[in-house]
Amino acid sequence: MDSSPALLLLLALGLCEYGHRVTYEMKVRFRDTITQLQLGQRMELECHTDKKDSGMFWVRQDTNGTLHFIVFISSLSRVTFEGNQRTSTRFEASKGNAFYQLVVKSFTQQDEGNYFCLMNINQMLYFSNGLPAFFPVTTTVAPTTTRPTTRHDITKKDPFLETPDPEAGTKKELNFFCDIVIWVPLSGTCILLLIALAITTVLCRRKTRQQP
Repeated sequence: MDSSPALLLLLALGLCEYGHRVTYEMKVRFRDTITQLQLGQRMELECHTDKKDSGMFWVRQDTNGTLHFIVFISSLSRVTFEGNQRTSTRFEASKGNAFYQLVVKSFTQQDEGNYFCLMNINQMLYFSNGLPAFFPVTTTVAPTTTRPTTRHDITKKDPFLETPDPEAGTKKELNFFCDIVIWVPLSGTCILLLIALAITTVLCRRKTRQQP
């Protein structure tokens, strides 16, 4: 009985450190070299991973930062699209030896965004890199007329009007989302083990006092 509190403490510490030891690598890329997306083009993506016996989710993040579920591919190559459907009019999905494939049949404006694949292993989410897929930006230069420069035309650069980096905001949102999913269950488990440790310690002391 004297070794039980120490054993529970070691188990609690080991569980709390478990999330730092296991990592899985995932990388998303275009299956074919694409220099510029066009309307109605067939777009094929691949997610390569070193974890072959786990299912994979495909997710798209739109320009507003909202995540959209596309499909789940199981380790047995079974696909489930949005609405628990086995097929989709917009997408195709399949599993290879070491990659999970997603195909956008006809790329339109509603398909623009950053594409991710993610795995759920032991209540932990693993995200791939984000692969941007957007139409090329076309700019129209308005005709200008030459006129004398006045004092009102000279303005100082406002440092607060700089455009924020959308990729940096995306990484912050994903890191915050991952932190919540990872640390909430781990923290709860650690608290329960520490409570069990405290109860065991009290019971041991009571039993020691009751002994002649």
